[in-house]
Parts: sequence; structure tokens; C-alpha cells
Amino acid sequence: MYTAHAKVRMQQRAIPPIVVSLLLDYGERAPAGRGGEIFYFGNRGRRRVCRSKGKAVSRRLEGHWRDYVVVADGQVVTCGKRYRRIRRG
Repeated sequence: MYTAHAKVRMQQRAIPPIVVSLLLDYGERAPAGRGGEIFYFGNRGRRRVCRSKGKAVSRRLEGHWRDYVVVADGQVVTCGKRYRRIRRG
């Protein structure tokens, strides 16, 4: 599920596995190039997490709303924090 690079980046950037799981389940998708996809929390994704998981989980995710995950070939390749808008299309 995770590449070695992704595990290192998760640790370096303090992104817990539960956030990666929520990104994959509720995040919005955009092409990342080279056949990969980027998953991130947009406004729609945030609302879906709040509705399904509740306010308590949403408060705990406060520092993770900018996180993103890149997936290619069914594996998480890398993850990080967004500082710019993600271009779709």
C-alpha cells in the first residue's frame, strides 16, 4: 500500500496513517502526471468527512486539511502539505 518513500515522508511531515486513509476515502482527485492521482481535502471533501465522522474527528483534523497524497499503480507514492492551489484538468 505504501512505498518506502511514502513512509519516510509521512514520518517527516507528521501525517498519520488515518489521515491518508481519510484522504483516499473522502478526498477529491486530480491528475498528478505520469499516471498518478493526487488526493486532497477540498471544501466538498471536508464537508463529507464532517458529516460522516462527526465534529470530534473534524476538530482533530484541523492541522491536516492541507495534506495531500499521491497514488500511482495502487500504491501511495508520497504525501505532503499543500501551499498552492491544485490545478485540475
